[in-house]
Amino acid sequence: MPGSAAVPPPNRSLLLEDQLCFALYAASRAVTARYRPLLDELGLTYPQYLVMLALWERDSISVRDLGTALQLESSTLSPLLKRLEAGGLLHRERRRDDERSVAIRLTEAGAELKDRATTVPVAIGDAMGLTPEQDALAKELLRLITTNVAEDHSR
Repeated sequence: MPGSAAVPPPNRSLLLEDQLCFALYAASRAVTARYRPLLDELGLTYPQYLVMLALWERDSISVRDLGTALQLESSTLSPLLKRLEAGGLLHRERRRDDERSVAIRLTEAGAELKDRATTVPVAIGDAMGLTPEQDALAKELLRLITTNVAEDHSR
């Protein structure tokens, strides 16, 4: 088609610097490392912080729904919840209407931690140095990659 840009063939290079997976891995490690000192001040690990973010957004959530939101298996999520419960930030209780379902609720201390955590996204955003447009584009592309890879089990 005249005037349209040719789409380059997929990259078949085996050079490390050409691998998107390595760029994602290196970025993830760098960002997670940047979170560490900020979360240490809150007494949280990065996975615990993700749990707390989900609970600050929606208190009283089932373990199943939390696992879905965080894309975590219950075998990974259960130890996180136990440590957060032991730390006094949340409590778990069986639902009265469905004994098979466990509801998670923030404690007062868990809810109060939210105020102290408001500096974390700002510090991470500053460290990333992206414009609001770049931030939105990065999230959009990463969500697209996640969706495409998660749905593409047949290849």
